[in-house]
Amino acid sequence: MEELALKELWQSYNNRLEESLLINKKNTESITKMQAASLLNSIKPIKIFAMLAGIGWVFVIDTILWQLFEVASLFFLISAGIQVILTKLALFIYLYQLIVIHQIDISDPVVATQEKLTSLRSSSLWVARILFLQLPVWSTFYLRKEMFSVNNQSYLIVNLAITLLFVLVSLWLFFNINYKNKDKKWFRMIFGGKEWDNVLKSITLYNDIQDFKK
Repeated sequence: MEELALKELWQSYNNRLEESLLINKKNTESITKMQAASLLNSIKPIKIFAMLAGIGWVFVIDTILWQLFEVASLFFLISAGIQVILTKLALFIYLYQLIVIHQIDISDPVVATQEKLTSLRSSSLWVARILFLQLPVWSTFYLRKEMFSVNNQSYLIVNLAITLLFVLVSLWLFFNINYKNKDKKWFRMIFGGKEWDNVLKSITLYNDIQDFKK
């Protein structure tokens, strides 16, 4: 009888221990999810401000293009057109990111949320790539046909050199801004803000949940 009682006591202890571990596991998962959600919510104002500023900028440039279309130089029209198109693409990505952040729920499965966070990280890289493609047009929008004369050769050569430099820099950044370079100094200079760091921290938290479950 004593042996049977000891076995029952031991089994009862094991059951309570498993229940306690299960509760702790669920609590840890919930707290970690809430921490990740808090990090993501903190970057919403940054995204919203960027969108509002971008919309204002696009409105101004579109208005200028519309009003000066007949009299502006071809260089200005093409440069401003390229710049505003790229800005609009970036705005669509910001809108997509806000939708993704809004859709993330702590009750969602971990894997589903990890996919959304990875998409958020990837789209942040695409925004930077697209915006850096604007660099060359900042050295061409002020050019006019009248400037291409013999007397302006030195100025045009310098301007061409600057434009080519901007083209090379923008293309280099476009092809090299990717996650595998995240630890490089130049990358950290570009993505050293709260927005990028909070996305990475959220991904790390969800990866910790996944490891804890395993």
